[in-house]
Amino acid sequence: MGKHVNIVNALHTRTERDYLARMNDDKVACMQIAREYERDYWDGDRRSGYGGYHYDGRWEPVARNLVERYNLKDGARILDVGCGKGFLLFELWKLIPSANVVGFDRSRYAIAHAKEEIRDCLYCGRAEDPYRHDVEEFDLVISLTTLHNLMIGELVASLKEIERVGKQKYIVVESYRSEQELFNLQCWALTAESYFRPEEWKWVFDVARYTGDYEFIYF
Repeated sequence: MGKHVNIVNALHTRTERDYLARMNDDKVACMQIAREYERDYWDGDRRSGYGGYHYDGRWEPVARNLVERYNLKDGARILDVGCGKGFLLFELWKLIPSANVVGFDRSRYAIAHAKEEIRDCLYCGRAEDPYRHDVEEFDLVISLTTLHNLMIGELVASLKEIERVGKQKYIVVESYRSEQELFNLQCWALTAESYFRPEEWKWVFDVARYTGDYEFIYF
């Protein structure tokens, strides 16, 4: 297993969330809409997703941290599993224009509305399915806030694929350390399937023989 790192938490914690309001606002119906991962999830009402996922530059410091931590150089090959609209890959490409950035996401809507500069580098695919890529094809494989949306068998399968195709790996998943954090997570999450404490996540990593770095975000 790799190291527990702190790269995206500053970005995550700057968002204010009204947990009870979401839980009490027809949440089951909102979950059903969100799990289609189409327009309503990305650019519809905040009740069922992001409420308009438009780029504002927030991923630039995350990209810089990744380039520094993983010593990414000219020509680096980078894969984003669950890339959404590709905003983080776009920032990585800006920092390393010669990089070969690749991403996939289950949402056809997200891919169709990705940053135009890298849209041709993205394709539709599911994180739990076998990847089309070769062993250690990428210098870095990343997956941010995607894997907890999988059921346990799918999750292990995805971690094994990330391990297979990446020389270095970094993932971010939702977790909780207390009853209050679990309650907040259950109130807020629309698409999560796997609710694990950090020690449980580490057990899953061991089962999947995942050796990359990881980060937990809490609510």
